[in-house]
Amino acid sequence: MTPPLASRPTAVHSAPSRPDPVALKALERKVLWLSTWLIHNANHLRPSRDGLKVGGHQSSSASVVSLMTALYFHSLRPQDRIAVKPHASPVMHAIQYLLGHEDRAQLERFRALGGAQSYPSRTKDKVDVDFSTGSVGLGVAATLFASIAQDYVSAHGLMAGDREVGRMIALMGDAELDEGNVYEALLEGWKHDVRNLWWIIDYNRQSLDGVVNDELFHKIEGFFSNVGWNVVTLKFGRKLEAARHGPAGEAVLNWIETCPNQLYSALTFKGGAAWRDRLKLDLGSTGGLKSFLDQHDDAALSDLMTNLGGHDLETILDAFAAADADETPHCFVAYTIKGYGLPLQGHKDNHAGLMNPTQLAEFQRLCAVPAGQEWEPMAGLTDPAAVRRILQSAPLRPKAGPPEPPLPVAPIAPPAGEELSTQEAFGKILFELAREKTPLSERIVTTSPDVTVSTNLSGWVNRRGVFHSSDRADTFQDEKIASPQKWRMGPSGQHIELGIAENNLFLLLGQLGLADRFWGERLLPIGTVYDPFINRGLDALIYACYQGARFMITATPSGITLAAEGGAHQSVNTPLIGMAQDGLSYFEPAYADELALVMGWAFEHMQADKGGSVYLRLTTRSLEQLPRVLTAGQQSGVIDGGYWLRRPSPSTTLAIAYTGAVAPEVHAATRGLLDRNPGMGVLAVTSPDRLYSGWKRAQERRVDGDAEATCAVERLLNDLPPSAALVSVLDGHPATLSWLGAVQGNPIQALGVETFGQSADLQDLYRLHRIDAQAILAAARAPLRRPWRGPASA
Repeated sequence: MTPPLASRPTAVHSAPSRPDPVALKALERKVLWLSTWLIHNANHLRPSRDGLKVGGHQSSSASVVSLMTALYFHSLRPQDRIAVKPHASPVMHAIQYLLGHEDRAQLERFRALGGAQSYPSRTKDKVDVDFSTGSVGLGVAATLFASIAQDYVSAHGLMAGDREVGRMIALMGDAELDEGNVYEALLEGWKHDVRNLWWIIDYNRQSLDGVVNDELFHKIEGFFSNVGWNVVTLKFGRKLEAARHGPAGEAVLNWIETCPNQLYSALTFKGGAAWRDRLKLDLGSTGGLKSFLDQHDDAALSDLMTNLGGHDLETILDAFAAADADETPHCFVAYTIKGYGLPLQGHKDNHAGLMNPTQLAEFQRLCAVPAGQEWEPMAGLTDPAAVRRILQSAPLRPKAGPPEPPLPVAPIAPPAGEELSTQEAFGKILFELAREKTPLSERIVTTSPDVTVSTNLSGWVNRRGVFHSSDRADTFQDEKIASPQKWRMGPSGQHIELGIAENNLFLLLGQLGLADRFWGERLLPIGTVYDPFINRGLDALIYACYQGARFMITATPSGITLAAEGGAHQSVNTPLIGMAQDGLSYFEPAYADELALVMGWAFEHMQADKGGSVYLRLTTRSLEQLPRVLTAGQQSGVIDGGYWLRRPSPSTTLAIAYTGAVAPEVHAATRGLLDRNPGMGVLAVTSPDRLYSGWKRAQERRVDGDAEATCAVERLLNDLPPSAALVSVLDGHPATLSWLGAVQGNPIQALGVETFGQSADLQDLYRLHRIDAQAILAAARAPLRRPWRGPASA
């Protein structure tokens, strides 16, 4: 493994004094009570209007109460960031409530509109959340890429002032290790020598439907050790370790070590008498067993046999303290019990189970919470002053300052060339930006999953270099072997090269796109990927948008226009993804001048208060560039989503609307139609997404009473007679543009691709999928027909 380097940020951790253990234990119990009570309130006390179960995972919350108590009230530092496992959301909200960061109304409305969210959410919760979680495994992996992003920010001198390097921490359920994206992330972390990272596994050995496989721990240990992590196991608490040295102690602990997960869970649920009977059965001939059992009544025996490391505060605090000064990544395997401390503990069906009112009343009695004081932070505590001292001394994150002012974006000149593909134009634009020494160019960071060269990022990388924590030479250049690629690596590089794992690409883009929220300094991330593999990384793309991250994803080559590469590399549904995905604006320009405008707008949109991320769907097909200078109206149209390339006459009976690479086919078809319809229109749609969303918003505003509301697509189609036919065409699913006919009732023929492609040349593929010039001509010449409405009712 690469040794630590001077250029790498080192986490700065002081060692505060340990909290009063008795008060901390009382606080742990209070967190368990509040997290359980808010779920009970949502399901049994709050009026239900729809009759649906609200849920809330009382047992999954209970298993991490000890770990989160240790973290939030002692071990976390203000500069640390934490991803809380999805089903521990109630615990997080209970802790934030006790710390005074969240009000009672939020907890009372848990899982209701405007209240605390079911799973921690950066964008929906009112309280600060570092990493949204809920799509299992993604929040965990995001912490690893946040660590890489932190390395990048620090190496580029962007952690100014008194900002300190923090640990990226994930508190995860053991079932999250079933997700493949976790292992993709681990391998990428090894490649980048990731540091300042803790993953804490709530090893309760239960999943949604049952109990996990025995001996999983040994596999976990191997996975993490193989990629250079320190694995720390928290198996037994202080009581069990003390019992080791008493009568039959070693035998009892060895029995626990080898006890099948299902049996251990069942005995935990059944309680002390069941433990006693089983130990007599299995260890009856062991010397000292009778003395061991006689020392404990049933309640004490149950308490001892469930004293696992993940529920013992001193054991947890010791493990965290030992890792404080070590920046290498740590995996803590914390043995826990699902539902610990509740009547549901250990039962294999407790994942979605809820305590009934009778069970809750008994639990309330055990917690000494008086009736009517269920929400009171100090209710039932014997020493509230000591608990308050812990709450007051808990490290608080400083309030975020005002957002960094947007970086200025100068107009981007269209790249020169009589024939260009949009992919080539994208590369040329970045190459020119790489020449500049501007705030904008200094904050751009690119990344790609091993397709840097084939997505035209080479020019940028040659000028700006590849990011690595240490300087690494390009051996081919040093050996004077001719190559157009200069893979110079070092801390100043502005490209992060990834392996072929699209989930990793979008997770990294998401964390780079939150740099201003995490470290106060804005980055402008640009990722490139083959367009069909948007689908492969879709879960992580959705997650990045849900987090509120800002980035540009350039997906190229796209569609069946890739031709000879075949169906596995051809994309059909991605335009619909671009239209449907919240927080993402999709563009598919055909020409370099359109792309230059869109990229300039994108850099501004990524920084705007109400902005978002941008998806560019590009192609490798070279098109003859139009000899023109776009008018101000056309420039606005490119950004709004469309403009008339050929404005229709008031009497026309036809218009063609197109997107992207099929522009030459549209031009050829237009030439064949002009003799019969000289006033026909040609609508260039640069963003079906922005045209549609503008139309939808205008409709909503009119419903809300704004009779004058209008939008770009309505203004465009107002130039077209409602009786005129529309033909739409793109290299993608025809539904992308078929809605245009609904704007003012024009009959429409929507052409596009609906089936898997195959290897062929462009002419054959376009003909086969009916998006060639002849198909456009045939659709335009078809008899004008209104939609069939069926026979009139009698």
